[in-house]
Amino acid sequence: MENLETELCFPQLLNTSCRRTKRQTHSETMFAYFLLSSISLLTICLNLLVIISISHFKKLQTPTCLFLLSLAVADLCVGFLMFFQLMLIEGCWLFGDFVCALYQYLSLIITNVSTGTVMFISYDRYVAICQPLQYSSKLTPKRVQFYIYLYWIFSTIFQSLKNMENLQNPGRHHACVGECLFSGDDISAIADLICTFLLPISVIVVLYMRVFVVVLSQAQAMRSHISITVKLQQSRVQTVRKSEMKAARALGGVVVVFLLCTIPGFCLLLSGKDILFNASHSAFVICLFYFNSCLNPLIYAFFYPWFRKSVKLIVSLKILQPDSCDANIL
Repeated sequence: MENLETELCFPQLLNTSCRRTKRQTHSETMFAYFLLSSISLLTICLNLLVIISISHFKKLQTPTCLFLLSLAVADLCVGFLMFFQLMLIEGCWLFGDFVCALYQYLSLIITNVSTGTVMFISYDRYVAICQPLQYSSKLTPKRVQFYIYLYWIFSTIFQSLKNMENLQNPGRHHACVGECLFSGDDISAIADLICTFLLPISVIVVLYMRVFVVVLSQAQAMRSHISITVKLQQSRVQTVRKSEMKAARALGGVVVVFLLCTIPGFCLLLSGKDILFNASHSAFVICLFYFNSCLNPLIYAFFYPWFRKSVKLIVSLKILQPDSCDANIL
């Protein structure tokens, strides 16, 4: 009887309580807690640095950085949502059915916004590299802010309509107390698949492939021009080649990492099965999806020189000085 009570999420509910996830050792459970807590804290800290940098320094309030700001806000929310995932390490949801439904609802909104913002970032890079003369007219700061607000509103409305029944009747699919079941009908799953995954990912891949081709063609053209007109500048040719190839590899890495972190989650959604948050394979897929939010600041911001400069000013508290917002951070 005592062993049974220790296995139950709610020992006082012998007939309706869910069982805890069985672990081999206590150290395995502690390691899982430590790993998820570290990822969550790192996600929050990195994205806070991005948010403070772009919000404080006026020179950083460019169209590209505004997209990064939107992405950082979404990823910051993911970092906080990961704390809810911690309790599910042992397979027990302790906050009730409504909070479970709310957690799922917010997760879907943030996922939608994050994927859409990455799509906007790809479009921003595409215009900047492939259509540089039209960049200032196509992507003004006010227009970018409008795009960002519009997509946040669209994501909220879309997920509200899709999850209205779950919010009104939370826990209707739960087999026991302490379970957090992520479920939906086939129509909502297809809608999520198209709007949150297939459409944005297709746009991202197509745009980055176009950017990749243009970068390589420009590098080849520059090498040919330099080699014909100035043969003595071979060292400069090598420098140009290395820098262009580095940029091309970085763009490819962005797409690959994003796809590796997001595709498993949407494949789970595509399976059409109810997703139990306390199932081991589902928990791994969800954590992998969340881990992308930790990588985003590193991929999109950390390799920018202005980010390193702004971090130094933030850590040294120099941003508290008068007129620090006007500093030439670029």
